[in-house]
Amino acid sequence: MPKRLRYHFEPQKGWMNDPNGLCFFKGQYHAFFQHYPYAPKWGRMHWGHAVSEDLIHWTELPVALFPDQPYEDDSGCFSGSAVVKDGLLYLFYTSVSHERGQTQSLAVSQDGLHFEKYAGNPVIAKPPAEGSRDFRDPKVSFFDGCYHMVCGTGKGGVGKVVHYASNDLCRWDYQGVLIEGAQYGTVIECPDFFKSSDRYVLMFSQMNRPTHAVRILTGTFDGKRFKIETDQSPEAGPQFYAPQSFEAPDGRRVVIGWLYDWKKEPDEGADYAGALTIPRELAIDRDGEIRLFPVREAAGLLAEQDELVKIKGDIIEVAGKSFPLALREPVKDVKILKDTKTVEVFLNGGKASYTLWFGK
Repeated sequence: MPKRLRYHFEPQKGWMNDPNGLCFFKGQYHAFFQHYPYAPKWGRMHWGHAVSEDLIHWTELPVALFPDQPYEDDSGCFSGSAVVKDGLLYLFYTSVSHERGQTQSLAVSQDGLHFEKYAGNPVIAKPPAEGSRDFRDPKVSFFDGCYHMVCGTGKGGVGKVVHYASNDLCRWDYQGVLIEGAQYGTVIECPDFFKSSDRYVLMFSQMNRPTHAVRILTGTFDGKRFKIETDQSPEAGPQFYAPQSFEAPDGRRVVIGWLYDWKKEPDEGADYAGALTIPRELAIDRDGEIRLFPVREAAGLLAEQDELVKIKGDIIEVAGKSFPLALREPVKDVKILKDTKTVEVFLNGGKASYTLWFGK
């Protein structure tokens, strides 16, 4: 049997991909995730569920969301996010049906274990005119006095992030296109829009990119328009996708991504596939440069060298694969988190990182 990861979450059985609904609720960290519980391959999506006390060791709980409603009778319950409000946990997700396609829906829990789907689902029943049937991955955040939802979409070969606002989490008013561009691909996935101090941050994933699949933009926002000031891709590895962020109780902005080789067949004898990255703290330097570095709870797992990592001039080799150094400065510091079959490399405090799945 293949070795299980020691410091990263994997499901006991079945397939997992995007992390969803990351939050801190009732004294625990919660990570939901895209899940097909019946085989180690992509299938009709459910929401798996795990909890942690320390962001390193996770306990898997029963499936949180099943595709059991007419508005999710096709591909199921796609990716989404979580909001804690008035002692309740709200889950927002993309519901996919034969009739309506991709719509946005809501489920609510009092205890973080049992979820009741909102009677008024879907809360957003169709894409905006600027979007298409590819309309998914609602990420909800609270800042500047109201709740903001962003969804990924695209139209005419142009990837887009569309924006909604709400005061009660149930009624959503369309605000327009937040960003768009063919350079982002045909459809943007898993957008995440939040405020960090006086900066606004938009993180999203680009399909069909071998590396630099995740973009992080910073800029200004007037309630309607997002003006880009920086555009960065600190993660340069090939197996980091669909990251989502949340605010920890101490104010840290914590990011977790999906860690897996999409082209990889399941290990022989394994009945599970996919993992979560080590949680990382997102920080912004005074000059606006983004850092993604493991949370302090993982400090004891970091090494300064490993046989899998070699730096030669302006090239870094990780697990036998070579990449250009994604830095604007010389390498001053190297930290490596190696697990049984994954390796994550962080340069200069997280200004550049490389995430790879290397073994069985």
